[in-house]
Formats: sequence, structure tokens, C-alpha cells
Amino acid sequence: MITGFWRWAEAQPDRIAVVDSAGHTTTAGGLLDRSRRIARSFHELGLRPGDGVAVVLPNVPAFFEVLLAALESGLHFTAVSTHLAAPEIEYVVVDSEAAVLVVDASLGPVASRAVEAAGFPAERRFAVGGLNGFRPYEDLLSPRGDDVLPRSPGAVMPYTSGTTGRPKGVRRPLVEGDPDDVFGTVAAVTSRGFGVPFPGGTHLVCGPLYHAGPYVGALNSLQCGNTLVLMEKWSPEECLRLIEAHRVDSTQMVPTMFHRLLALDPEVRAAHDVSSMRSVFHTGAPCPVEVKQALMDWWGPVVYETYGGTESLGTIATPKRWLRKPGTVGKPVHGVVVRILSEDGDELPAGEIGEIWLETPTGPPEYFKDPEKSASIRRGRMVTLGDIGYLDADGDLFLRDRKIDLIISGGVNIYPAEVEAALLAAPQVADAT
Repeated sequence: MITGFWRWAEAQPDRIAVVDSAGHTTTAGGLLDRSRRIARSFHELGLRPGDGVAVVLPNVPAFFEVLLAALESGLHFTAVSTHLAAPEIEYVVVDSEAAVLVVDASLGPVASRAVEAAGFPAERRFAVGGLNGFRPYEDLLSPRGDDVLPRSPGAVMPYTSGTTGRPKGVRRPLVEGDPDDVFGTVAAVTSRGFGVPFPGGTHLVCGPLYHAGPYVGALNSLQCGNTLVLMEKWSPEECLRLIEAHRVDSTQMVPTMFHRLLALDPEVRAAHDVSSMRSVFHTGAPCPVEVKQALMDWWGPVVYETYGGTESLGTIATPKRWLRKPGTVGKPVHGVVVRILSEDGDELPAGEIGEIWLETPTGPPEYFKDPEKSASIRRGRMVTLGDIGYLDADGDLFLRDRKIDLIISGGVNIYPAEVEAALLAAPQVADAT
């Protein structure tokens, strides 16, 4: 079986790789050609393995063109939220040490203020759609050389959401090997774990690509030979329309999307065929049991859940396992050990609530240029995401809340996530945060 986007694109160049929000299609061969032109431009600009590239782009094909170029050139790729203010964009671009920046023209004054404040070199800033003070994106697609460049795996360098203080980049060391082998193998293993059909499947990109969940799901699908259907802005009705129109079989969502889908009028829900769906995976927040059960009553047993974050992957709950144990976020993925520790660092037995710690084969990550914060989330080879939960007798993990959100009243622990779940179970409530 072929894995790795670059191999897929060379073997099946006419296969549709991306469908954008306007319905325009990009073939795998076209995406491969454009990404390799960009990779060559990066090389001509002087970028070498270990350097960084940042983008501030909505859900458009250019996001993947730059991403694939970086991942084949040994570069660190950072996606910046399109909803940040100029000083926040400036901070991430400077902190990530990006050598090239690609933005969307729709950002206009915000992007301009950010690059000027950062003192970003004019010859290394590009805009999709044309923007004063930026070079046209087409310049990246017009390299001069035609020699074969060396290939080496790059890495995605995400930034945390920053519950306290400014967000921090999670920069992992680059690995050696063929990019197709490195990314294709990881994508295949992850896709199988989430029940994603491949090759030849269709993945709906529901969330913003600057967020880790949507781009990981999208990138893995692309590496496995699937087609991506991009949504520029999510709505429940458009989501259902696209699933039916493109026979979508996988997607990544958050629980709020489930709730909004379920809030649709029954006639609207019944008017759309969702029988093609095989995998809907979610993370990012606990999902109320009633909401998840209701979605599976409608779409079938296709909802997978994962617990983890930018720092580490932890568990997967398959639909079958969740239906046996409603509320679980699953068992540890291969190679991961989950431990529940007390405030004193003692390991707690099954059923007792404490802080969740994950031990992975690669060890804890490093926050870029912040050893103090890196140390704050580590205990030896373990890392914590700051969540509270417990393991049952079978080793299944159950979440309670984030540690910083815990409220103690009269000596009793109150978990806001449980209050939110109860509110979301009421049909009169649209959302709760």
C-alpha cells in the first residue's frame, strides 16, 4: 500500500486532492508541482533544514502548498491564527524565528501592522491575493532553478493556546529519513486508529487549519491518499450538504459542532444523507454523554474520541468502547502510559481522581525558548496537559476538568465541565462555555 503524499501524487497525479470552499478542485499532481516550486523558492531564499516558515492563512489550498513544501524541505512550519490581533501575530512570527511569512490578503491592515512592527524583511513576506508591502504569492511559484533538491522531513511547530501568559511553541527535533516514509507511516497508523477509510476516502475539513486538530486530521488524510473538502466557515446546514454532495466518510469536529447539528430542525436533518460517514473524531473538550449518544443515534457508531493536546497524544476511545463505557476517552495508544498522580506526586489507584500524566516513547516536548515552562509540565519522562481525571479498573481514562478550573466549595470539588455538560443536555441551551 502506498503511503506518503508525494508518492501518491506521483503515482496518481489526476486524483483530486483538494476541493476548496468555492468548489474548485486541485489535483494531486497540481498540488505536488506547486508545493515543489515553493520548496525550490525557499531554497533560493537561503532557507535550509532547521529554519522556519510561518503562515497566516484561512482554509485555502495555499495552506497545504506551503505546508507540504516545508515538510519536504526539513523546515519547521507554524500556522498562526487568522483571528489574532497584529501584536499577537507579530509575537508568534518573531518568537518562532520564521524566515518566510505567507499571509492572506483578507487580513490587510492587521498583517501589515504585524510585519512592520516585527521588522520582517520585505523580500521574505508574501501575500495570497495581493497586498501592499508584500510580494505576490505567485513569486513563490516561480523559482529559477530546476536541479533536484535534497529531501528531508520537516516538522509542524504548533503554538499552545496559552491558558496563562503568551502561547508557546512546541518545537520537536527533526528526524532523518524519507518524508514519505516518516509522514506516511504516522498517517496510516493514526488513520487506522480513528477508523478513517483510505486510500480513496474523502475528508471534510470543518475547523480552522491553524488549529492542531483540523490540520492533523487533514494532513494525515492527504498523506493516506484521500481527498480534502475545505470549509471556509462551518455551519451545520453546509456541513450536512457537503457530506452528502461529496460522500464524505471522515471528519474532525468539536463537541459544540455536535450540539449545533443536533439542534437543527428534524426535517432539515432528515433531508440530508449522511450514510457515507465512517469516522468522526473529536478532541479539545469533554463531550457530554447525551450529546455524543444522540449523534451516534443519528449517524451510527462512527464517533471516535481522543485525549491529548499539542504536547502529546494520549488515548483513543473507539465507538464500540465508548458505547460500552459512556464518557470514557479511551485507553492509551500504543506506547503511551497514563498515570494519575496526587498533588504530592504519588500514583493513585483506579477510581481515584487526580492529575493526568502521560508518558510517551519520545518523552516530553520542549516549549521553544522557555525551559521554565517546559519544566513545569514534566516529571521525568512524563508530561501533563493540566487535566484532572481517573482510570477505571480496566485502564480506561475518564476526564473531570482542567486543574486550573477546579472550584473547591465547602471542601467539595466542583468541576465546571460537569456543569457545562448538564447545561448542554438541555434542548433549550444553544451553547455553554
